[in-house]
Amino acid sequence: MNKRTCLYERHCQAGALIQPFGGFDMPIQYTSIIDEHNAVRQHCGVFDVSHMGEVIVKGPDAEKYVNHIFTNDVTDAPIHKIYYGMMLYPDGGTVDDLLVYKMAPNHFFIVINAANIAKDDAWMREQAKDFDVTVDNKSDYYGQLAIQGPESSAVMEEVLQIPCSEFVFYTCKTLEIDGEEIIVSRTGYTGEDGFEIYGSTDFIVKQWDRLMASHRCVPCGLGCRDTLRFEVGLPLYGDELSKDISPVMAGLSMFCKMDKPEFIGKEALVDQKTNGVAQRLRGIELDDKAVPRHGYTVLKDGNPVGVVTTGYRLISVDKSCAVALVDSSLKLGDRVEIQIRRKTFPGTIVKKKFYDKHYHK
Repeated sequence: MNKRTCLYERHCQAGALIQPFGGFDMPIQYTSIIDEHNAVRQHCGVFDVSHMGEVIVKGPDAEKYVNHIFTNDVTDAPIHKIYYGMMLYPDGGTVDDLLVYKMAPNHFFIVINAANIAKDDAWMREQAKDFDVTVDNKSDYYGQLAIQGPESSAVMEEVLQIPCSEFVFYTCKTLEIDGEEIIVSRTGYTGEDGFEIYGSTDFIVKQWDRLMASHRCVPCGLGCRDTLRFEVGLPLYGDELSKDISPVMAGLSMFCKMDKPEFIGKEALVDQKTNGVAQRLRGIELDDKAVPRHGYTVLKDGNPVGVVTTGYRLISVDKSCAVALVDSSLKLGDRVEIQIRRKTFPGTIVKKKFYDKHYHK
């Protein structure tokens, strides 16, 4: 049986379409994916992302331990700085992609993907055996809201009375509200300005109700969360990253700090960067309005050369696009085809970002 977030009843009352995702029953849409997508691009939308996992790492070896399991570099990180990166297997495959929050000296708050909570928790505990740290999975305690869009800062301040206009991109802070300590951050997974609120499940329900009563933002499901992140080239674990897709293959080497003394998977990534990889993720823009989907075959001159990881008719730019894992010999501008049911549709290899981000920096 799937888990449910603290807002499940609210989603049902609002008439949301509920479907399984990452082991949870989650809202996919309330009105339509197009309407919710456009609300985030133009105004403000709010997502229940309480299905995400949260792990707290503390102890004298916390920094050393996080640097060991994480591809990015948290050495002497400023307090309240946030880092994006991956945990890797020794062969370079991806355990998960995650956000690491530096909360205090030797104290890190780590956000992981919902479908990977049990796997990540076991992996992190196994790697912690040689370090003086505690690994505390707090996923059942925390709920999380994501307030996203160009009006998100005004909504945060005017509706929730949470000061945030001075927030720097990819930073966080702790606040005392209603007698509990909450975490607020400014990252986003939509390509728009946005904030995340982490707190107890009771606190999150109260904030959701305040937001809905204000009519300043619309509830958004995971359907438009996927279309939004895809347009701006952000990966989804299980599609663009997996145990079989390394950061090098995914074009995410910038988040792997090869000048660190060591991290799990570093040797494999060094080898991939030195000797190359057989496949890489590439963007594809179709000539036609046909819609490519996950798992569809990519062909070059009639021969299979890869497979689609994500594909949509893009809402913001009205084009049919895909990201696909294809032979690394394919370059920008090359012509390919995508098999969609019994027909093939021509397209061009392009960059994976189809729409420009509008982050507040």
